[in-house]
Amino acid sequence: MSGNSTAHSPRSLDEAYEILSHTAAKVIAGGTDLMVLMNARQLDAEEFLDIWRIDELRGIADEGDALRIGALATYTDLIRSPIIQKYAPALVAASRMVGAVQIQNRGTLGGNIVNASPAGDSLPVLAAYDAELEIGSRRGLRRLDFNQFYTGYRRTALEADELVVSVRVPKLKADERDFFCKVGTRRAQAISKTVMAVKAKTENEILEWIRVGVGSVAPTVVRAYKTESLLAGRAITADLVEQARQSISLEVSPITDLRSTEHYRRRVTGNVLARFLREVIDSDGAGI
Repeated sequence: MSGNSTAHSPRSLDEAYEILSHTAAKVIAGGTDLMVLMNARQLDAEEFLDIWRIDELRGIADEGDALRIGALATYTDLIRSPIIQKYAPALVAASRMVGAVQIQNRGTLGGNIVNASPAGDSLPVLAAYDAELEIGSRRGLRRLDFNQFYTGYRRTALEADELVVSVRVPKLKADERDFFCKVGTRRAQAISKTVMAVKAKTENEILEWIRVGVGSVAPTVVRAYKTESLLAGRAITADLVEQARQSISLEVSPITDLRSTEHYRRRVTGNVLARFLREVIDSDGAGI
């Protein structure tokens, strides 16, 4: 933040909406991503909107068929929440992979969403869970499916005067299961080479339905819809596992960069999905 920058610190949503309605302020939540850019002098903004003091953006609530998570819920909040542990365990697993404890204490779910990094650890979970975003502005509230939020690399459907207020996550039911896996140089404190979340309903080795969210393998977090269709309604066999491995490796569109190669990312994405499918078989007492 330069000496000429203006910082706003509202204490209510109405105040924040008012500021955004007539300024182009850059929004700061936990600041774990933006402060890095500031220190590197890579963030060019004249006004900032610090939403950290807005209590309306906090809290985790059970709303019956879904959990409502405030945008300022931190990763520590998610890890410690009994209802997140019970009804969205993959989100707990993802939160544990986000940096060091200090980052978990300050980083927020809303910030991870709006930052729009394709490598965001929580994003594949929200994709697999078919989460819904509550988005607010002075014009009112609207809801948007999480899987429609990203329009391109680091681009979202958020208007300039809007804030992500909360995330609505459908609860994991007793006959459903979820899964999370991050592959990186280290278990945490590293940007992932690939990160995957799965939510599925299985019965007697039959996948009634499956939803697969994958990060770090495309310009945005992606849902593997083709692979989901391949697997839905079928018994898990060794042949099907191999088909699924090949399908998802072709469905993603990774790049080669300093962290990994395109070939490796395709291969490991297929391997991670195969791991989940084998876990389903193992948990049902059979083998393939």
